[in-house]
Amino acid sequence: MSTSVAYLVGIGVARRQIGGVITRFPEVLGMRVGKIIKPFVEHLQGIGLQRLAVARMIEKKPYVLGFGLEERVKPNIEALLEFGVRKEALASIVIQYPDVLGVELREKLVEQQSLFESSILVSGDDFGRVIERMPQAISLGRAAVLKHVNFLTGCGFLLSPVSKMVVGCPQLLALNMDIMKMNFEYFKNEMERDLEELVEFPAFFTYGLESTIRYRHEIVAKKGFTCSLAWLLNCSDAKFDERMKYDTIGVEEMEDDNSFDKDRFVEQVQDEDDEDMEEDSDYDDTDDEFIE
Repeated sequence: MSTSVAYLVGIGVARRQIGGVITRFPEVLGMRVGKIIKPFVEHLQGIGLQRLAVARMIEKKPYVLGFGLEERVKPNIEALLEFGVRKEALASIVIQYPDVLGVELREKLVEQQSLFESSILVSGDDFGRVIERMPQAISLGRAAVLKHVNFLTGCGFLLSPVSKMVVGCPQLLALNMDIMKMNFEYFKNEMERDLEELVEFPAFFTYGLESTIRYRHEIVAKKGFTCSLAWLLNCSDAKFDERMKYDTIGVEEMEDDNSFDKDRFVEQVQDEDDEDMEEDSDYDDTDDEFIE
């Protein structure tokens, strides 16, 4: 066993995964542990990643070991901080989107911040929150962003509320448009709620209409409950079933559920195949035209 492989096993890379790591990134066999691999791992630990989390990342995307620590990784971490990302959020960003360590990041951040400021009125600080919640926003194409913004304004939202929605749930800019349209039509025609509720809980658009929204709305309507969208949707099926045993809804519980579960999106991102990400036309789109 080479010293590099032995080190990877030592930090937690599963032995059964070593073959795949070498197949996908054979360069690892020639990497010096003390000068390349160990400093890379320790730097990621220094920004908050657990060693086992680094091991899982290497198992899935071993090519990250080839990102130059001094040439790319450290400058990219510094760039994230300069563009409003909080230090405590760095680990989450890297776990969600490891490729952020290896792209030419500063130029992308300059372009995206300008796009978000001009088209969605997102401030510099709020741009940092967007990246924290969905780091893939760094690679969203201009046409994709404008397409989703135009849809939301077409639904009756002013640009300022759209900005609030995007900051709260950046996934809005990457969702399937047909799903968004179906969800909004159901919201408008069947749920009899005010648009402001979508501003407060924009993650509504990320839930399946048939699998979650319609079923839960009909059950709650039969119970005669009046509840927020967050209380209705932002819980597991088991928790929802438990809530349907209530006779009334406590005010305290309603207030506690006023934000969406970001971990749900983190899991989705981690489960995506690299090929799917590369084929998604919403990313790295060079089309600069507005989409009507």
